[in-house]
Amino acid sequence: MKPSDETPRSARRHFLGQAGILAAAGLLANTGVTADAQAAPTASAGASAFWPGGARLVISISMQFEAGGQPLKGTDSPFPKVDFPASVPADLTANTWFAYGYREGIPRLLDLWDKHGVKVTSHMIGEAARRNPQLAREIVRRGHEAAAHGPRWSSQYAMGRAEERQFLIDGTRMVEEVTGQRPTGYNANWLRRGPNTLPLLQELGYTYHIDDLSRDEPFIEQVNGKDFVVVPYTLRNNDILLVEGRNYSPRQFLEQIKLEFDQLYEEGATRRRMMSVSTHDRISGSPQMVRVLDEFLRYAKSHPDVAFMRKDEIARFASGSADTLRETETI
Repeated sequence: MKPSDETPRSARRHFLGQAGILAAAGLLANTGVTADAQAAPTASAGASAFWPGGARLVISISMQFEAGGQPLKGTDSPFPKVDFPASVPADLTANTWFAYGYREGIPRLLDLWDKHGVKVTSHMIGEAARRNPQLAREIVRRGHEAAAHGPRWSSQYAMGRAEERQFLIDGTRMVEEVTGQRPTGYNANWLRRGPNTLPLLQELGYTYHIDDLSRDEPFIEQVNGKDFVVVPYTLRNNDILLVEGRNYSPRQFLEQIKLEFDQLYEEGATRRRMMSVSTHDRISGSPQMVRVLDEFLRYAKSHPDVAFMRKDEIARFASGSADTLRETETI
């Protein structure tokens, strides 16, 4: 659209977006990660101002650090479910599958992110970070966000308020003690939060959560009468589909996320759009999946005005932008 053709609404969005970019520069500085490190390209002529730097589309990648924090038996894995007797304390085979995540998966993914200059958000189970502290600290050292994922795999939706509050406190403390970074974002196990989760997160100083699939851009909802940011998650762009590796291939996953990118990139010309991609340590850290992700990153970066942002950066930008959607309902 030419400047002379702008409607009052589009002109307002342009002005507010430019103001948001200036604010975001300071917000990015607070993370210790520069805008250059995010590989955000220079905006081309006519690019929208919905994101910092005039980016047309922002891609947000999660790298779930769960391996080492799983129950010793009874956890989701590629293997048939077995009801082990009490005399067998652990599913040893399944635990070797999880161990791949911290022995091979995350180190390989970290090298991939470095190769492309991409910073990601790592939701860490407290016990996983505590079991492999050097790896957890390496994630932060390389400029990635340490976010919370609970102290262990538990059904927090079934907890009473006091129990859940302590659960959240424990998970926060464990990640902070290991990494030196206090989490500001949260992801519940399988996104299953309860009626007290959001109020508790806000009381404990969290600024955003991701357990919401309802939009393709960040938004603000009201919790206890105060703003709380949602940085939406994804299942369709989530490698958990490959947990068994039988009915779904890495090549199919690549095709799926490229199609998602193409549509959101097209929509990004006229509105704020965000693409969420979720990777898990023991799944996306495999050689074949890293090749697929490498190909996707090269594909996305071949398009002008595509930026990669950590979720805490997205939350801060959304919170400070007058153009951020405000939902009247809180789910």
